[in-house]
Amino acid sequence: MATKKSAGTTKNGRDSGPRYLGIKLYAGEKAKVGSIIVRQEGLNTIAGKNTGLGKDYTIYSLKEGIVEFSKKRKVGFNNKTKVKNIVHVK
Repeated sequence: MATKKSAGTTKNGRDSGPRYLGIKLYAGEKAKVGSIIVRQEGLNTIAGKNTGLGKDYTIYSLKEGIVEFSKKRKVGFNNKTKVKNIVHVK
């Protein structure tokens, strides 16, 4: 027999870890080959010149250079225009 009464149970207490998304290298910063520039869910920022796109939509540098951001208007399939961010390495 137990000397103490057991405590009650809880249905809470579970949580997933942080995802650490966002911009890792800002405009004007130096990027080495393979360095991560943006971590994102979905295609919020588009990979431009000298950048690659990973399978989890991570944008990384293909060449050494300076990070540069720009905006571009894109026409969607429903003929709506959206302004998208594009990241380049120059």
